[in-house]
Amino acid sequence: MSKLAVPVSAKDHIEGSADAPVTLVEYGDFQCPSCGQAAPIVKKLQTHFGDKLRFVFRNFPLEMHPWAEHAAEGAEFPGAHNKFWEMHDAMFKHQSNLADTALVKMVKELGLPADELSKALADGKYGAKVKADFDGGVKSGVTGTPMFYLNGQRYDDSYDYDTIAAAIESLI
Repeated sequence: MSKLAVPVSAKDHIEGSADAPVTLVEYGDFQCPSCGQAAPIVKKLQTHFGDKLRFVFRNFPLEMHPWAEHAAEGAEFPGAHNKFWEMHDAMFKHQSNLADTALVKMVKELGLPADELSKALADGKYGAKVKADFDGGVKSGVTGTPMFYLNGQRYDDSYDYDTIAAAIESLI
């Protein structure tokens, strides 16, 4: 079983209490269909476990997905405005179209300046953050998405709700 090579820090996108007994880290790709299937399962886990679960999302855009890199960078832009999770949810909801024009529309719906997103994407402003997430994933043994870690240990079982909920329960 692989371990998380990069500890959770303030640089991460985190939902939940730092005091939670269980931390679930996901390396994900916004264009990945399996990540799209996992997103509502994670939301259900968060609702079920409440303050006992802390969730961390890290970008791991796969080359096979043509929109994945810009989608990851496009999520970091709202992240810089404290709206990462709103963009995260919007992108998984509209996963079939993550082209730059769609990202601009989502950012506008969040009340953020779309022209700034377009400039950030053109300049690769958030590329280093996405690369840092990706490199941390590689060091942690990530080979595909979604890949989950529970309290720093890679979770290799099924990520269907009942199986992962039982694994979380065993750590509480």
